[in-house]
Amino acid sequence: MIRVLFICLGNICRSPLAEALFIHKISHKSYKDLITADSCGTSDYHIGELPDERALACAKKNGIFMEHRGRQLHRTDFRDFDYLVAMDHSNLENIKKLSMQVKLAPKNLHLMREFQQDAEFPEVPDPYYGGEEGFQKVFEILDESLDGLILELESRHQFNGIS
Repeated sequence: MIRVLFICLGNICRSPLAEALFIHKISHKSYKDLITADSCGTSDYHIGELPDERALACAKKNGIFMEHRGRQLHRTDFRDFDYLVAMDHSNLENIKKLSMQVKLAPKNLHLMREFQQDAEFPEVPDPYYGGEEGFQKVFEILDESLDGLILELESRHQFNGIS
């Protein structure tokens, strides 16, 4: 089983949206028995909370079911997940700092937009302080980036989807 962890700051906007969309995509490719996903934040701001209402509305508008409670990145995540995918450089640095503190190097640490072909910017913007249009833009970025991530997983782990 390949385990993917999506990581942002508070785990109520970008990372749970990435998790839900990724699960939706791998389900349609019949990868549910091969790949699993979760999400978390590097901060402790929203532990136990539901995703932001705007993230939930965006997911619903795009036909994605999102069920998640906020959690913080934990030292065991470095052991338990094969891929750690950060939404931006700040969180990538936070992940690296924690990994040094606990002396557990992440197996595959990436920025989400590394997987987006012709990405305009290297980071997934944080929509928290904006309006609903920011959440839709993040959804579109994640949609493209996750397609690239799935292609990477297919190539690296040599399996093909059944669409």
